[in-house]
Amino acid sequence: MAKKLFVGNLSYTMTDADLMQIFSAYGKVISANVVIDKFNQRSKGFGFVEFETEDEAKAALALDGTDQGGRNIAVKEALPRPERPQA
Repeated sequence: MAKKLFVGNLSYTMTDADLMQIFSAYGKVISANVVIDKFNQRSKGFGFVEFETEDEAKAALALDGTDQGGRNIAVKEALPRPERPQA
């Protein structure tokens, strides 16, 4: 079962590859995505990292509050996406 983490307070210059490199020290990263604003193509300052196992994701929670790219990042378990009402 894969486990997804929310990563907040990212530097606006952080890329998907940077995020993957930081978190790969804690296990096999399936995906690392920095959320990009669709209008101006800039980072919104947060992203998501998905690990292969739940144990790896729990270990990566140790990065919460650490300095990455000049900012203290927030790392938390990602909440499930709320369902959108059908229009």
